[in-house]
Amino acid sequence: MIRLSKKPLEGIRVIDSSYVFAGPYATGLLGDLGAEVIKVEGPTRPDFTRGGAFSGLLPENEPKDDPWNRMSAYNLVNRGKKSLVLDLTRKEGRDVFVDLLKKSDVLVENFTPRVMRGWGLDYPNLKKLNPGIIMVSNTGYGRGGPYSAYPAQATTQEATHGLAAVTGYAGGEPSKAGQSYVDFLAAWTICMAAMIGLRYRRRFGSGLWADIGMYQLGCYNVSEFVMDNIANGAKGERIGNRHRQYAPQGTYRCAGKDAWCALSVRDDDEWRALAGVIGKPELASDSRYATEAARRTNHDAIDALITQWTSNLSKIEAMERLQQAGVPAGAVLDGRDLHFNPQLKERGLIEKVAFPPERDMGPARPLIGRPWNFSKIPLSIKGPAPAYGQHNAEVLRDVLGYDEARIAALRAEKLVVDGKPVKPREFPMMSMDKRVEIGRLAYWEPDYREKLGIL
Repeated sequence: MIRLSKKPLEGIRVIDSSYVFAGPYATGLLGDLGAEVIKVEGPTRPDFTRGGAFSGLLPENEPKDDPWNRMSAYNLVNRGKKSLVLDLTRKEGRDVFVDLLKKSDVLVENFTPRVMRGWGLDYPNLKKLNPGIIMVSNTGYGRGGPYSAYPAQATTQEATHGLAAVTGYAGGEPSKAGQSYVDFLAAWTICMAAMIGLRYRRRFGSGLWADIGMYQLGCYNVSEFVMDNIANGAKGERIGNRHRQYAPQGTYRCAGKDAWCALSVRDDDEWRALAGVIGKPELASDSRYATEAARRTNHDAIDALITQWTSNLSKIEAMERLQQAGVPAGAVLDGRDLHFNPQLKERGLIEKVAFPPERDMGPARPLIGRPWNFSKIPLSIKGPAPAYGQHNAEVLRDVLGYDEARIAALRAEKLVVDGKPVKPREFPMMSMDKRVEIGRLAYWEPDYREKLGIL
């Protein structure tokens, strides 16, 4: 088999002028594919993942002298990039930005529509500067419609696009599905849009604009409920881990602390298999449970019977016994389980990335790679996330061709800032035990470095 020595996006320059998760994660993946990614942040507006609620944890929970370079979320999604700190609120800074865009292939941005329009850098103007550029705009509601000017974030959009209305337990309150769920839908969409744009340019000779509305992504994700309402007038309801058709379905407590196994019975054959594996084959012919309708009516009773069986087994053992009997089942894995998961290890999802000694980040750290592999293209994370402003001089000199006098002038005017944000974000400093106490973490293990092999 022939394997290519080059990555598919080598020679492509991507400007990442986005914040938090969706855009930065997408451009991190584009970097894994070989693109040169330059992350642009403001002197007074560093990325939210450099501190605050979105930032995750510090290595060994130690801030040292530059906590804004050490936060886990920042280092995960911004791996392999270059960092340029540039004040886009001033015209002189935007002039530098324009020079950079003229020499780039893709721009990813997530400002509200008024910002790029006010700067004269919306797509109609941008394509005059660089006809071949692909602009990917990721906003809450897209560049049209009555909501377009609204700022948005994934954590609240789960409510507005309807997912929260159908997530939660019967009779309970609407609930979030997870951490910034729509951000990750948007990240994969941004990747797809950028590569479609590059393909379009290769075929037709000009760039294009991808206008992504995260609200639409969220609505698409609940499309079955929208269609059910249109066709049947159904409002949709919260049913916890149950299913509107399959019964029984749910998550069942297993032996151990906070240990669970999920299962789903889709037909009478699988019900007979479940009845047998839990040691109660007579349930298969019991009139209370013999049909789908009967099982849905008596779901609570079935749940109690299943829990009697699962509570004496580990979640892995319960999963394996059910699967061997032909019952769809899966253990509920947490972060620790996933770090040591043999499937993910074999697939190479978790990669170790080394930091240069001057970053004082300790040994190589495990980062999440990509959810796909190519048979003929070797892929890997190209390197660690950059320190704040680490590549200012390199980008200004080598990419834009500025001389030392101009670079010095930009620094003197604080249009370009090295090393430390003018307004660093707050850092959530507290002990690991305190994080567990207040619910920020479920647990932590003092010997995690030994277990992960990052000594």
